[in-house]
Formats: sequence, structure tokens, C-alpha cells
Amino acid sequence: MDAAVDAGTGQFELNEEQRAIQEMARAFASDRVAPNALDWDKAKHFPADVIRETGPLGLGGIYVRDDVGGSALGRLDAVLIFEALAHADPAFSSFISIHNMAASMIDRFGSDEQRQRFLPKLTSMEWLASYCLTEPGSGSDAAALKTRAVKSGGDYVLNGAKQFISGAGDSDLYVVMARTGADGPKGISTFVVSKDAPGLSFGANEHKMGWHMQSTRQVIFENCKVPAENLLAAEGAGFGIAMAGLDGGRLNIAACSLGGAQSALDKALAYTAERKAFGSKINQFQALQFRLADMETELQAARIFLYAAASKLDRKASDAGKWSAMAKRFVTDIGFDIANQALQLHGGYGYLHDYGIEKLVRDLRVHQILEGTNEIMRVIIARTLIGR
Repeated sequence: MDAAVDAGTGQFELNEEQRAIQEMARAFASDRVAPNALDWDKAKHFPADVIRETGPLGLGGIYVRDDVGGSALGRLDAVLIFEALAHADPAFSSFISIHNMAASMIDRFGSDEQRQRFLPKLTSMEWLASYCLTEPGSGSDAAALKTRAVKSGGDYVLNGAKQFISGAGDSDLYVVMARTGADGPKGISTFVVSKDAPGLSFGANEHKMGWHMQSTRQVIFENCKVPAENLLAAEGAGFGIAMAGLDGGRLNIAACSLGGAQSALDKALAYTAERKAFGSKINQFQALQFRLADMETELQAARIFLYAAASKLDRKASDAGKWSAMAKRFVTDIGFDIANQALQLHGGYGYLHDYGIEKLVRDLRVHQILEGTNEIMRVIIARTLIGR
């Protein structure tokens, strides 16, 4: 039984299994992530031990097939999980999303031998994975990437660099897009690169506005040797593989925004119920009540939009790509705005680290950039409308 929108209320009703999945993720996040999130952020600590604890829960291969240890769940199920984890820490949830995107690409496009070789350790979270597409000179124009892979005997030799890679230096496997042919999307191929591959190195951990618990480094290839059997699918298939991964990745990052925004609203509701000004609790002022009402309305609209987009991807609807782009644009914009408004409602206290609001604002801001900027989402949406 799939989730559905109730015609009378407009409420997106989850089935019993989906509610159980949601509750499992919430319980783990509440117990193991939320109490540590501010400390991880402050120390810029990558909590590999806690990340690995998600493996036995089935979160290392959420939509990977079960013959290699995956959970074989749908995209709506995944959205529920990432939303629940992000309520505790959007940066933590986002890394789990990235790992799952890399694992699912191997599951979907890898040979049976590749799936059996890589996926059991990824689904168990014994190995962590990162996704390597963006380069220093090509952000939104992914088809212009320059990292090159040249066949040499039984290996490919990679040269180039990837930029803004979450988990770089900490992850065990890297799903890498590199050029094996001519310029343009048809010349791109995909490789699975082990952390110990000769010629692979990492840049310094970037100093970032948010996502402090995640390492973000360059991934550098200097005559990096990768076994030919680590090529996914075939030469020239890489751009399609990368784009296929992004539809789901866009929904996931939107879910991370949704969970973070819900956390921000919850904090604002609690704070405004306690804080007094001019002899009254500040939630008794009508102007503030109107703001809270708008925040709740926008958050619920974003939630239903995201769940509907995820359902389309599960059904392989012809317009699922457009809906993924629309949901990513809408939900990440709404999520950041709600977190920013929650900070304003906290006044000066919202600017302090201990209240957790400024962290949410910092963490959610990058969601409007990654997995394709929201400007690129508008390009994708417009092209589907005008037939380009």
C-alpha cells in the first residue's frame, strides 16, 4: 500500500510501514545525533562511529537491493528517513544521503560482480562513500569536467581534481566522474575509486559557513591507478549515471532542509512560549502569531510537495525529473527562510551557538547550492515547460 493524499483534508497519509520507518529514524536521531550535534559542529568533528551505527538500521543502502544487504525501500521512504535525521542535525543527515546516492549508483549501474564486491560493505556502513562530480573549474556546468581517465593495460590512469567533496579523506570509496572521450557529456565515464588507490590524495579540510561536522576537501588524482574492472557500466555512460543519481539526491537534500526547518520552527515555538516582553509572553502578540502561522503553512506546503515528488520518482512518472527539480528549489528555499525567521524570533539569543538556531541557518544555506543550484533547478523546470 502506497502513501496517498487524502482528497478531503489534503493530508499526505503514510502507511503503517512508512510510519514505522519514520519513527525508527526519529528515535535514532533523538538518541544518538541530537545530543551531540552542537559539539560536533563546534569541534568540526566527523562522527564516523555514529554514522556507522546507522548500518545495522538499514540506512547504509536505503534503496539498494536486498541481495547485497540493502533495504530496498522507495524514495518516499528515504525522504522520511532524511527528514527525521535532519531534525537532529541536517549535516549528519546530508552525509547519510550522499553515501546512499553513491551506493545506489553502484547498485543500479554496476555489474553483478561489482555489486557483490562493493555493496555489502557499503550497506553495512563498514565502508563510507562519497560522490565526486564537481570540479574547481566546472560547478553547474558538470558536462565541462576536465578530470581525465586514460586506459593503460588493465588500469585507468586518472588525473585531475574534484572540489567540495563531502567526506573526502574520511570515506573509503569515491564514485568519480572522469573524461574518457571527447568534450561534452558523451565523453564522461564513472569509476569506483578506493581510498588507498595509488596517486589519490586529498586537499585541506575547507573552512565553511556550515556543515562543520562533515569534512569537505578536494579529491586529487595524480596518475591515480584504478583497475579497469572498477568502471561502472561502459565508457561514455558516466554523465547519465551522474544525472540519474541527482534526481533522488535533490529530493534527499530537500528532505534535509525540511527536517532542519521543522527543528527551527519547533525551537521558535518553545522559545516564544517562554520569553516575555512588555508583561506578556511574546507568542501572545498578533504580529508574531501571524509569522508563526505563515511559517507553519509554508512548511506543510513544502512537505506535501516533497512527498508528492518522491512518490512520482517511486512510480517512475514521466515528469519525475521536473518534480524533483521543483521540490528541491521550493523546499530548500522555504527551509532556509523558516530557519532564518526562527533566528529572528529568538532575537539576540538566536545568534548564540548554544540555542542551535544559528547552526540550522548555516547548515541549510548550502542546500540552495548543492545537488544543482536553485538557479539551475529553474533552468531544468523551464526547459520541460517550453520543450527544450
